[in-house]
Order: sequence, then structure tokens, then C-alpha cells
Amino acid sequence: MTARTRPPFRADHVGSLLRPPRLLEARAAHAEGRLPAEELRAVEDDAIREVVRMQEEVGLQTRTDGEFRRTSWHMDFIYQLGGIRPTDEKIEVQFHTKDDDLSFTSAALRVDGPIRVEETIFGDAFTFLRETASSGTPKLTVPSPSMVHYRGGPAAIDPAIYPDMEQFWADLSAAYAEQVRRLGELGCTYLQFDDTSLAYLNDPAQRDMINKRGDDAEHQHERYIRQINAALAGRPADMAVTTHMCRGNFRSAWAASGGYDFVAEALFSELAVDGFFLEYDDERSGGFAPLRFVPPGKQVVLGLVTTKSGALEDKDTLKRRIDEASRYVPLEQLCLSPQCGFSSTVEGNNLSYDEQVAKLRLIVETAQEVWG
Repeated sequence: MTARTRPPFRADHVGSLLRPPRLLEARAAHAEGRLPAEELRAVEDDAIREVVRMQEEVGLQTRTDGEFRRTSWHMDFIYQLGGIRPTDEKIEVQFHTKDDDLSFTSAALRVDGPIRVEETIFGDAFTFLRETASSGTPKLTVPSPSMVHYRGGPAAIDPAIYPDMEQFWADLSAAYAEQVRRLGELGCTYLQFDDTSLAYLNDPAQRDMINKRGDDAEHQHERYIRQINAALAGRPADMAVTTHMCRGNFRSAWAASGGYDFVAEALFSELAVDGFFLEYDDERSGGFAPLRFVPPGKQVVLGLVTTKSGALEDKDTLKRRIDEASRYVPLEQLCLSPQCGFSSTVEGNNLSYDEQVAKLRLIVETAQEVWG
């Protein structure tokens, strides 16, 4: 069995990486007005050059900028869509660990104009990454269209702008389609739609929340799948697209639980992506049986290595779990990665830089031994 030349790769990673201390210090200084934007940009540039070299040195084929220019994996993108603005209202999401609960708070969003793309979102960031990565395949990660809707639901959408929700969905997918087209023009051949909603909807508590606010939780995932497919319908032929699904990742905590069973049949058989990055690092993710719905030609990237702690996984255990998954989808269609990013928000998860590198190296070594 040979290595893959098209993404996703046998050894891959989700995207975000731990921010180095000097970058965190520079961001704080900029926020306090002590560091000009151009000097912050220079610190970001240097940190990205170093993290790209790290990815090359551990043997990965994927290159990301670690999302070093962002505070949050999703809101930094969403607020740049035309027609969407942050509000004074706060959204609080409860996250959990085995020992404690954490609250993640961000500004709520309001759709108060027609949704559109004005400037290419993250276009400059991708161009810098592409020019910096002398080898490997640069990957850009963006939140999926679902994430614009999931947190606020209908209450976040001005009915004077969208009296008909079908027009909202049409404009949202059209904006994403334009963003995808522009990224293709910039040379992006590896794009990832990050989508927690498709994993959250497996959790009965999350579906109950969706129903209570007036949405149809039983069919919400089907709507999201249709909108993602519409956004990708005109993508460039040389652009590989994956989606990443997890149940929350904030300072090593999570927000939802449940296997993929509820969404699996529609998700795996209908979503028009090349690969699925799936969280599978603990019992909250359920078993591998839902993978039986994955059709030929689609890759499943098993997130067996946790980013929530620094403890290094046992290589034989990883191989055993890959073998278990291969009972439901052929080994040729499997890959290996961490279960999520290492730093979905600027704070990062509770592990060290060296522990992060060790996990990435373990993924590469394990993939080489399993797939050659």
C-alpha cells in the first residue's frame, strides 16, 4: 500500500497549532495599544515560518500556518462575511473536562444585511503560507457554512433582511462558493471546512437545544449537508476538500458527546467532500460501526491521537484501533491524525510544544508502518 499524493494524507493534522509565547505576548501588546499592527504581523510571520519548518521536520505532507493570525478557529472568518456583525450580546458555551467545567464566551453574531464575500477571507494569510511552504501541500481551514447558523439559529437573522429563510441559505452558500472560487485562484489545492455542528447533533442534549429554539433537529444535519454541497459545487478540479468534525475543543475541554450514528448515513453518503477528519480519541466518540456508510473513494482520517493532553499514545494501540476501523471501511481509505487542533482558540490546549511535536511525529511514524 502506498502513500497518498492527494489530500488528505496518511499522516495528517487538523490545522491549529500551539501559539508560541512571543506571539501571545505580541498579541496582548497589540490589544493594549503597545504594539503597532505591522509589528504584530512581523511576529506572526516569523512564528509561521518556524511552525512550517516544524511540520516539514516531523515528516508531515500538510502545511498550515497553525491559525496563528486568529483568535478563534471560526469567528475570525464569520465576522468577515458581508452582512454579519458581532453584537454586544454574549454567547456562552459550556465546556467540560473530567474534573471541571469551563465557559467559553464570545460575541453573538447578527445577520443584518445580505450575506456576501467582500474581500477574500484569509486570502493574504493563505498567500503567505503558500509562499513560505517550500515543500508539502498548504492547507487552509475555514468554518463551514453550518457554523454561521448553528450558534444563533433563526433568532440571529434579521427578518427584514431574510423574511424567507431559503434566501438566507441560498446567499450563504453563494458567498461560500465565491470564497472557494477565489481561493482556487490563489492556488489553494487543500481546503478544509471545520464543522462542529455535524458532530454536536449526535448529542441528544444538543438536538433538544435546537428544537427548543425552533429549528428541526431531526433534519438539521441534512440541511447543513445540502448547503455545504452547494458551496462546493463549482470548486476547482484540483482542489481537495475535507471536513473536520469534533465535539468541542477549548483549553482541553469538550462541549458534546455521542457517536456518529445519528448523522452517519446522510453525512458519509451525501457530503461532497474528499475526506472526513473524525474525532475518535476517547469513548465520547462512540465506535467505528457508523463508518460502514462511507462509500468507495472517500477517505476517513481517524483522529486517534488526542490533543487534549500531553500523554503520548502507544503505537501498538493506535495500530490496533486502525485495524478495528478497517472492519467497516477498507484500510486503503483510512488515514491518521490528531482528533482536533492543538489550539482551536488562541489559549491552546493543556500540553507543551514538545508534547505537540511528539504527537505529530508519532502519527507520521505510525502511518509509515501501517501504510508504507
